[in-house]
Amino acid sequence: MRILLIEDDPSVADYVARGLTEQGHVCDVLAEGTDGLFQATRETYDVVVVDRMIPGLDGLSLVRALRAAGRRVPVLFLTALGGIDDRVEGLEAGGDDYLTKPFAFAELMARINALARRPPVQEMKTVLRVADLELDLMRRAATRAGQSIELLPKEFTLLEVLMRNEGRVVTRTMLLERVWDFHFDPKTSVVETHISRLRAKVDKPFDTPLLHTIKNMGYSLHAPR
Repeated sequence: MRILLIEDDPSVADYVARGLTEQGHVCDVLAEGTDGLFQATRETYDVVVVDRMIPGLDGLSLVRALRAAGRRVPVLFLTALGGIDDRVEGLEAGGDDYLTKPFAFAELMARINALARRPPVQEMKTVLRVADLELDLMRRAATRAGQSIELLPKEFTLLEVLMRNEGRVVTRTMLLERVWDFHFDPKTSVVETHISRLRAKVDKPFDTPLLHTIKNMGYSLHAPR
């Protein structure tokens, strides 16, 4: 990942940047809000981490300006201001998450990873299409080759996740988190069962399979290559 860190405390900035680099990420560090806003609007980042109390342009104003400019990069506030009102203010300004100092680097990394997994807002379409398969998110309707497909709520969500990740492998763990909100392995066959039901509705009545099992990895939805 490429991460922008806007932090004016040299010890905190060095600690975070070093940890991110050791994890294999690229981290650009700036200490001033105006410079941070310019960098965040000029370059592309997976996540922006910003302190609220920085010189020049404060963190809240920076994020508000970033959103006003149409940039939807995930933003994590990393700050000593930890009151309820402070958190609400940060989130309402356009922040996606809020972590108070002092903090554990492991938690910071987990929150950054969680933000990076979120699909960007600009990619949130109301109709998803893969080959002749169509999913209308507003009407909660699925069709393939013009034929209606009746899906249960979890089947619909499962198909949505797979279609949003067209051509990419989606692991069992990712599906447990995004469809069932499990952040642990329940040791059940819930994923496999729902994949089987989905395949029976989306693939079996048609000539060309779209839902593929990737051995020892997960599942992928895509047209034949």
